[in-house]
Amino acid sequence: MSDQIYGIRAVLEAIGAEQPINKIFIQKGLKGELFKELETTIRKNGISTSYVPIEKLNRLTRNNHQGVVAQISPVKFHVFETLVENILAQEEKPFFLLLDQVSDVRNFGAIIRTAECCGVHGIIVPKNGAAPITDDTVKTSAGAAFTVPIAKVDHLKDALFYLQSSNIQVVAATEKTEDEIYAVDFNQPTAIIMGSEDKGISPSILSMVDHKAKLPLLGSIGSLNVSVACGVFLYEVVRQRKS
Repeated sequence: MSDQIYGIRAVLEAIGAEQPINKIFIQKGLKGELFKELETTIRKNGISTSYVPIEKLNRLTRNNHQGVVAQISPVKFHVFETLVENILAQEEKPFFLLLDQVSDVRNFGAIIRTAECCGVHGIIVPKNGAAPITDDTVKTSAGAAFTVPIAKVDHLKDALFYLQSSNIQVVAATEKTEDEIYAVDFNQPTAIIMGSEDKGISPSILSMVDHKAKLPLLGSIGSLNVSVACGVFLYEVVRQRKS
């Protein structure tokens, strides 16, 4: 598990120091002025939060947690807009990957590993609902989590709009289309978006993309694991750009 900070004041100081916080667990029913200050600070910074019974906190740590435990990411996140602008200035054909609610840490780690191997310039995930970067994520990524820039955004819709306004095509990996991946031209600035393990890409995101593409499935099973499907999509980009 990633490192932890516990205690209301300690967590407030960690947020103020811009520590990369994965998630904050707060005891249900907690009250007091310092707690109100913490809640306000959490909302202001858009940090993922869960309100849980005290038993959950006691399982997370044996220390005096005062009703609050924060899990710290081993990886520092990039500022989305700065990351995109830097890549646009450096690369002729930027290559981004967006993950819509991918929640399994090992899938996330496997995706990061493949993204690094395929030359992805940056991975973009939502602040809420996405898998955290834990020690398991780093291990599954074979250390690639320290190499590929990862940015968190409040809303993926805003990220899509920003990418599209920067002349980057957004391609959704989805079964809800008749178009196969091989019909898409990846020899241009591209962002691929992958959906969650169970629901895929949300309809509101699908309505915004430039292209929808699917993988041909020749067997009786109707879908692939998201990390496997992501690998196939990313390597199609590599294949086309090396041709």
